[in-house]
Parts: sequence; C-alpha cells; structure tokens
Amino acid sequence: MMKKTLALLLTGLLLFSLAACGGSSAGSGGSGGGTGGGAASGNPVVRIGVFEPQSGDNGAGGKQEILGMQYANYETPTVVIGGTTYNVVLDIADNQSSNDKAPSAAQTLVSNGCSIVLGSYGSGVSIAASSTFGDAGIPVVGVTCTNPAVTQGNSHYFRICFLDPFQGPVLAKFAKDEYSAKKAYCLAKQGDDYSVGLCNYFMGAFGTDNCVYETFPDGTSDYSTYVANAKTAGADVFFSPVSTEAAALIIDQAASQGLSIPLLAGDTWDSNVILNAAEGKDVNICVTTFYQEGGNPTFDNGIKQWINGNTQAKSNNGGDDKIAAVSAMGYDAYYVALEALKKAGSTDPAKVLGVLPGLTYDGVSGAIAFDEIGDAVRDVAYVKWCNPDTAEWEFIAQQGI
Repeated sequence: MMKKTLALLLTGLLLFSLAACGGSSAGSGGSGGGTGGGAASGNPVVRIGVFEPQSGDNGAGGKQEILGMQYANYETPTVVIGGTTYNVVLDIADNQSSNDKAPSAAQTLVSNGCSIVLGSYGSGVSIAASSTFGDAGIPVVGVTCTNPAVTQGNSHYFRICFLDPFQGPVLAKFAKDEYSAKKAYCLAKQGDDYSVGLCNYFMGAFGTDNCVYETFPDGTSDYSTYVANAKTAGADVFFSPVSTEAAALIIDQAASQGLSIPLLAGDTWDSNVILNAAEGKDVNICVTTFYQEGGNPTFDNGIKQWINGNTQAKSNNGGDDKIAAVSAMGYDAYYVALEALKKAGSTDPAKVLGVLPGLTYDGVSGAIAFDEIGDAVRDVAYVKWCNPDTAEWEFIAQQGI
C-alpha cells in the first residue's frame, strides 16, 4: 500500500500533543553551539529530533550533517504552526554509528516527544532504529542514508537524498567513461549496509565478472593487504565507499604503496577528513555527492560566517570552513521539517506524517519531492575530485546514469 494511504490512516489513530513540551536544551550530545539564534522566550516549543552519529566510525560525518541543521536553526529558530509561533528545539541523540545502539538513541527522541526526526548519516543505523520510530508513529526524514532498505516496507521513513541503486551505476559509468576502466577492485566493511550495498550496485553496473570484491572486519586498522591485493589484481580503479575513518587509512596505504589507480567512493568520502588525509600525497580521489560548494552562494557565505564565528561548530567541521555536502543536506532537511509542521498545522506526529507524501521544497541542494515509497525524486549526482596539492574539492561534472 502506498505511503500516502498509510500515513492518512495513521493520522486518525495516533494522537500526540507536543505543544506543552518544555525545554531549552539540545538534548543529549548536542554539538555545535546551541539550538537557536535568539528565539523569543515564552513561546511553546516544538522538538525536531536529530538522530545522528557524533562518535564511532561515522562521527565526523554525522557532526557535519548536524551542522547544517544547527545553522538552519540559528537562521530560523521559530516556526508558525496553526497560527501559533513555536520555538524550534533540536533534540540531538548520538546513535554512535552503531546498529546495536541506534534503537536506544531513537527511543530517547521518542520519549522526549519529538514531532519529527531527521537522520541519519549511515544507512545501517537508520534501518536498525526504523521500527522504534515506526512503532511510536513518528515520521523520519533521512538526510543522507542512501540504502534502499531504509524506506522499504514502512510508511514513516522518507528521505531527501539519492539512493545507492542510482549512485552505484553513476560511479560505474564514471569509472568507464573517465578512466576507461575494465577491471575494478571493490572493498567494503563486513556487515555494513551502506558500503556492502553500494559495492553491490557498483559491481552490478560495472560487471561483476570484471570486479574483485573483498570485505574487512570491524576494528581493522591496517589496510596494506587490501591495497596490495588491488595492485596484484591489476585493477584500473579502487572502489571503497567506507567510513571516513577507514578511508583515511586506505589513502595512507595507497600513497605509501604507490597505488596509481583512481580511488573512487560515494558520498561518505565527501569530507574534509578525506582532503586532509590526501593533502600532499600522490593519490587520485573522486567521489559522488549531493552538493558542490558554490552551488548556492547565499547559503555558502552564511554557513561559513557562522562556522567561523562559532568555535564548537568549527571544531565539528574538522577545524576549517569547507562546506561538506552533508551539511547542505542537513540544512535542507531542517527546512523540510519546518514545511511539514507548517503544512500540518500541528505538532502532532501523526498529522506531520500525513502531509509528508505530498510535500515539496526548493532547497539549496535542489528541488525536493517524494515518490510513492518516500524516496527523493533525484536523478543527478555531483562528481568531485580531490586536489591533493590544495586540499580542495574541484567540481568535475553533474552525472546521471
């Protein structure tokens, strides 16, 4: 059954009143300098849950995704819902990049009375916590969780990013078109929904018989064998859409072993962690992602000024003001949540869920709309190249399949 029908049914069954919610904190684990930009005191509060990693393998990416939400909240700290002005509080729960701990973080947001939840960076934790939100009738807008399983088989999870069945073939096409690649080495983390899934979609489009595929266990810190295996296999590209923590170590090994073939990855590598790891090294890195700095100068200038004026935000951004695509996506997700609250005219999660299927919004990352499953209607990815001399991302192309 389509999400719209299920959402309308839930509207009549689930009644939560959040207008009386108090509080002025950002919940546990708040990062980046507060939840608002001087919201008036005395207004009722509406809580937007932020279900993101701030620790673990994906902690760096999660913090950057949160930054976009926090900047948007700083910029627009109130929302008019049903004729009443509400202060918007970001209630942040750290899912620790762990599938095992994700449900507990999700339950914290449920217990705190959030009207809608944003997140997560990382498909595995999104899938692991999905039923916690679903059982509570709370809608979730995924920001950069790209695995198809996030939205499949449920009526409460939506997302604003492209999916891996699109991203994988885009990367495979890029490898063939840009580098005339005939053979690919693919490396994923065991049990990781994102990297395993994206490798499978890449290999399906590239040609499985032309790929060498390996996985590494949790806790791996030495990637020398995997880089050596790619060289021995005679691969033309090295594809490894893993966490930034693992990526930095892979980059080190690629440089030290003189791996001359391009390193390709998906959206997780679009981070200044990667830029810092590659700086000064003889490596060739290309990624697909959701946003290219320069795409919206007003947003770019505003968030840079905010980051540079906020010590904690700058720290959470890796110590500089480079704009990660996930920050732009977090920014858009916040405004999608506000649009849903305004359209619902209520802080009741069931009513917010009811309006999401038909919601549209023009964000800095592009036009946002949902299909019948709740996935974003997107058909273009940005391809960027890491310049190791300047430690900057350089735009290559917008690419579809």
